[in-house]
Amino acid sequence: MRSIRARLLLDAEHYEQLIACEIGTAKVSVWIATANLKTTMVEAPIGTRARARGRYISFFENLGDLARRGVDVCILHASPPSGPLRKMGIGDGIKLRQCPRVHLKMIAIDGRLLYLGSANLTGAGLGAKGDGRRNFEMGIVTDDETMLDTSQARFDRIWRGAECKACKMRRECPAPIDQLVKLRAPATSRGSSTRTRRSPSAPR
Repeated sequence: MRSIRARLLLDAEHYEQLIACEIGTAKVSVWIATANLKTTMVEAPIGTRARARGRYISFFENLGDLARRGVDVCILHASPPSGPLRKMGIGDGIKLRQCPRVHLKMIAIDGRLLYLGSANLTGAGLGAKGDGRRNFEMGIVTDDETMLDTSQARFDRIWRGAECKACKMRRECPAPIDQLVKLRAPATSRGSSTRTRRSPSAPR
């Protein structure tokens, strides 16, 4: 047990802190782990015509913009993307890998900020829906380096398929990750701090 600095997020604070504030500032990487992957409509970025018109856009458009700017956007998910999300499309450059055992909810930004909590990557989960419609959610954000390293290492092992060989659900898995990628040492990327963080291996 040790003390860490953290902030508790409740309900709509997920949207205010993560969606409206932190994710859009990413320069190196955004890694997301979620059980469910659904359409998430958010306010258009500040300074855009769409924002001036009060338009809402898919959060995946924002993630796609980050990917096109060179940010490593990786999403681990358990269930297939929802039908509406497949119809709308997932942004170019966003990397997806599916593992039925993924139930952790995690967002790591640039190796400097970590979210752990209950929220899935859905509108109801991340507080994008209105009062009375969003889920009751709770989580923490922290810049604690030990928690960041441990959480990112866990994400990276799943992402690379390092957990696949011993998995007892392999027969039920639609596409085991270790069949999609060749296991290799993870690449590294440098976040906004002076410490080097792990970066999930890119698909071959």
